[in-house]
Amino acid sequence: MMPWHSQDRHVVRLDWGPGAAEDLTAYAVAAGSPVCAVVVDVLSFTTCVSVAVDAGTRVHPYRWKDASARTFADGLGATLARPRSATAVDGGVSLSPSSIRAAGPIGDLVLPSPNGSTTSAVLAGAGADVVAASLRNRSAVAAWLVDWLESSRGSGGSGGSGGSGGPRAQPAVVVVPAGERWPDGSLRPAVEDLWGAGAVIAALAGRLEHRAGPLLLSPEAEAAGTTWLAVEDRIGEALHACASGRELVEQGWPDDVAVAAELDASDVVPVLTDGAFTGQVAKRD
Repeated sequence: MMPWHSQDRHVVRLDWGPGAAEDLTAYAVAAGSPVCAVVVDVLSFTTCVSVAVDAGTRVHPYRWKDASARTFADGLGATLARPRSATAVDGGVSLSPSSIRAAGPIGDLVLPSPNGSTTSAVLAGAGADVVAASLRNRSAVAAWLVDWLESSRGSGGSGGSGGSGGPRAQPAVVVVPAGERWPDGSLRPAVEDLWGAGAVIAALAGRLEHRAGPLLLSPEAEAAGTTWLAVEDRIGEALHACASGRELVEQGWPDDVAVAAELDASDVVPVLTDGAFTGQVAKRD
């Protein structure tokens, strides 16, 4: 990654999908910065994770939606989330937050996803602390990030001063709207993930604006926050009207869109620890 693409003059950075976000993270880690990556996949991976950890479930993201997922889940003694289409008739748990809510207690859940799970795994591999953010927990995630930034600065980070005697590398927050996939496998930027990313960024900026100054948000992160402000008072309507929301509603999953629109319903932050998301309660002011 070239320096001008790195957003390294700013604390809060943003780019789409696993590839670009991995490059942002690796660049920051190589510069000595501790990194927290915030994965946002509103419809529906990170909303599923939020609902699950609220109930005390450990969520294991899994990158591949194939037969290997069953082997992985069996090895953990975990419940495997199946495709929505497979549960439409006989029920069960899928990549559907309403199905997870209806399932009752689940100790461990394997959640295959080519977007949210893949992004989470890639960023952890690149050296970031990883949290899952959705509209349900955006204020809680912002509060958690404030504590993370303060503790990371207090520890001095992993890099100390720059190799040429430059200033100490500061911690970085990399916000990642996961997006969806077109049929050919290419990234489809999904507006609901931009809104979710912007919701977290706006909440974080509100907490930090008097401490971080104009270099808090990269222009990319600032743009996401501005986009959120355009829909925050009608987010339920906007989610149902966007392409991904229409897809779910017209395929018979309107409840999943409704769950995704539960703004600030949860104080629990899913943090990826030893390969599984577990809940940490944010300390709000």
